[in-house]
Amino acid sequence: MTDLNILSLHLNQLNEAQKEAVLYGTGPLLILAGAGTGKTKVLTSRIINLIHTNIVLPHQILAVTFTNKAAKEMVHRVSEFIPAEGLWLNTFHSIAAKILRRHADIFTLSSNFTIIGVDDQMRLIKNLLKEKDIDEESYPTKIISSIIQRWKDLALSEDDISNTDLKTEAHYIAKDIYGLYQFKLKALDAVDFGDLLLYNIKLFTKNPNILAEYHNRFKYILVDEYQDTNIAQYMWLRLLTNSDKNICCVGDEDQSIYGWRGAEIGNILRFEKDFPNAKIVRLEQNYRSTNNILFAASNLISNNNHRLGKNLWADSGNGEKVKIVTLADSNEEANFVAKEISKLEIDSSTSLKNIAILVRAGFQTRNFEEKFISYGIPYKVVGGLKFYDRQEIKDILAYIRITINPGDSLALERIINIPKRGIGPSNLASITEYAATNRLGILAAISVMIAKNLFKPKIKVELEKLTSLFYEWKEAFSRLEVKAAVQQIVEQSGYLEMWKNDTSIESQGRIENIREFLSALKSFPNINEFMEHVSLVTDNDVSDNDNMVNIMTIHAAKGLEFDIVILPGWEEGIFPNQRNIDELGTKGLEEERRLAYVAITRAKKKLIITNAMRRNIFGKWQNSITSRFIDELPAENIVNVNYGFYSGHNTVSQTKSINNGFYLFCVGDRVKHEKFGEGYVLRISDNQLEISFDNYGSKKILDQFVKRF
Repeated sequence: MTDLNILSLHLNQLNEAQKEAVLYGTGPLLILAGAGTGKTKVLTSRIINLIHTNIVLPHQILAVTFTNKAAKEMVHRVSEFIPAEGLWLNTFHSIAAKILRRHADIFTLSSNFTIIGVDDQMRLIKNLLKEKDIDEESYPTKIISSIIQRWKDLALSEDDISNTDLKTEAHYIAKDIYGLYQFKLKALDAVDFGDLLLYNIKLFTKNPNILAEYHNRFKYILVDEYQDTNIAQYMWLRLLTNSDKNICCVGDEDQSIYGWRGAEIGNILRFEKDFPNAKIVRLEQNYRSTNNILFAASNLISNNNHRLGKNLWADSGNGEKVKIVTLADSNEEANFVAKEISKLEIDSSTSLKNIAILVRAGFQTRNFEEKFISYGIPYKVVGGLKFYDRQEIKDILAYIRITINPGDSLALERIINIPKRGIGPSNLASITEYAATNRLGILAAISVMIAKNLFKPKIKVELEKLTSLFYEWKEAFSRLEVKAAVQQIVEQSGYLEMWKNDTSIESQGRIENIREFLSALKSFPNINEFMEHVSLVTDNDVSDNDNMVNIMTIHAAKGLEFDIVILPGWEEGIFPNQRNIDELGTKGLEEERRLAYVAITRAKKKLIITNAMRRNIFGKWQNSITSRFIDELPAENIVNVNYGFYSGHNTVSQTKSINNGFYLFCVGDRVKHEKFGEGYVLRISDNQLEISFDNYGSKKILDQFVKRF
C-alpha cells in the first residue's frame, strides 16, 4: 500500500474534528476528547501522518501512555500501517527507566539496576523502622511508604521536604526514613517506581547538555490521558518539550477521577497558560452512546466550574430516555435490579456480559451479590473481590469460626497476630504441634501451655488475654443478638481500631465493608445460620461461562462500555460521597460529579439510575435524600418512575401531583403532620394523601393538614 493510500484510508475514517487534530502541524495541541469520541484512533493516525508525510522519523516521536495495555494497542495499530521500529511509545515509567539506564552512572547506579516492587519496598521500610526503634503499630510501614511515594509523585526528593509538607507525626517520621530509604536503595543498586521519574527530573535539571540531546531527539511528543498526570509526570513532560513546543496532549478534564492517587486536573486546565497560542480541538461526536444518554451526561457535567467545556452528541439517534427509578428502600432496590436483569434477559435476549452494575463504594455490592445468587443470576465482581472474599471480611469470619469452633486451627492461624500481638510463626507452630501431639483443640492447647509456662512472659500475657476473649465471645453468642455479639468481637479484638488507625487510601473502604458486614447479620437469628449462609454464598463458584453480569465500582469502569448500565445508590452522602465533600469541599464535589459523568457515559443503549427513600447503612435504617446529580439531569432526556412504597410490592405507583395552594405533593414526598409527625406519601387521590408515618403507620390525611419539607 502506498503512502498516499495509507493516509487516505485513515483520513476517510475520521470526522472533521478528528481530521483537524491529525493534520495539525507544528506547535502545542490539546485534544479534548470526550468519552467515546475515538481518541486512540486520533493518536495513532497522528503518529502515522507525522511519519508518512516525512515530518519526522519514528525515533523522533515520543508517545506516552499510562498503561502497558494502551501502549501495546497503539503500537499494534501503528504497526499495521507503518514500520514502528525506533518509535518511543510506552508508559511513563517504561520510558523513564530506559532513559535512566542510559545515564545510571551519574547517580552511581549500574545500567542493570533493579526496579523493586511494592513487597520489597515495604520490607525495606519495615527494617528501617525497626532500626530507628519506631513502633510499627503506631506508624505502620504501609503509611510511611505511602507518604514517601506521595512525595515522589509530587517530584519531592528527601532534600525538598519542607515544613509545609509535614502535616502529622507520621510525616515527620517519613521524612527521617526517606533519606535512609534512598541510601539503602543505592546500596542495593535499586530504585522504586517513584524514583524513575524523580531521577529523570534531576537528570534533566542538573545536566542541560543531556536535556539538549533529548530535545534534539524528540521532535514531537504525544501524551494520552493527560488529565490523569501527576506533578512529577507533568514536570517530566515540560522538561522534555523543546523550544518548538510540538507537544500534543489528549485528555478529557471531565474524566479526571483519580485525584485521590495524585492526578492533578490543573495540568490539563492550564495547558493554554503553559503553552500560549496552543491549538484546542474538541472531539464531541460520540460513537458509543445514544443522545439521551449523552445529553444527560453533558448537562450534568456543565455544573462543574473547573472545566474547558465540550458537549457530546451522536448521529445514532436519541434511543431510550434515561430511567430514574425511586424505590422504597435499599432492599427493594436490589430486588428491582435483579428482576430488571431477569426481564431484560428474557425479553430481549440480552447477554448478561453486556450489563454492568456500577457502584460508588465497594460495600454496596453485597446486597446485589446476595440477591443475584437468590435469583440465580451469574455475576462477577470486576477489579475487586466478591464481598465475602475480601481480606477484612475473611478476617472477621476467622474470628467467628475460632470462637464457635475452638478446634479450627486454620482460623486461628489467620488472625492470631491480627492486629499485631507479637505472636510469630514459631509460637504458632509450637501451639499446633502441642495440640496435635496431645489431641487437644487449639484453644485448649494454648490454655494448657499457658498453665505449664511454655511461653515467654510477654507472649503468655497476650495469649491469656486472647483466649479469655474467645471464651467471652462464645458466651456472648448465647445471650446477645448475632450483630451485637460480632460487634463485640470486632471492637474488643482491636480489629476495627486497627483499620481506623490506618491512614492508607483503602482503609476507609475496609471500614465501610466491616460495617456493611455487621448490618448483614441483623436478619439472622443465630450465628450458625449466618455461617451456613456465608458457606452457601461463597460456594457459589462461577463456571467457565463468561456470560455474567458485571459488578464494579465506577472507578474500575473507566475505559469500559456496556449495552446496559445500572447505577444504584444515587443519594446524598453515598453519591456524591459525603466524606469527599467534607475533606475537599468544592474540589471534592466536582470530582464526584466527574465520576458521575464517567458512570453515565459507560452506557451504550440503556441507562437506569436508582435511588432509595430509605437505606440500611451499616445496620441502621436512614432516610435518604435524592442525589443532587439526579436534579442536574435534563428533564427532556429522562423518565422518572416511582415504585410502590409498600415493602415487598413492586408495582408502579401513581405519579400524580396535587397543589393545595401552598405545597405541591408527589408520591414519595417527605411530609410532616402536626399530630402524627413525619412520614412518606404513599398514594394520592384528589386532595387526599395516604401517608406512612414513622411512628403511627399508614393514615389518610387531607393535603391541607400536612406540609412538605
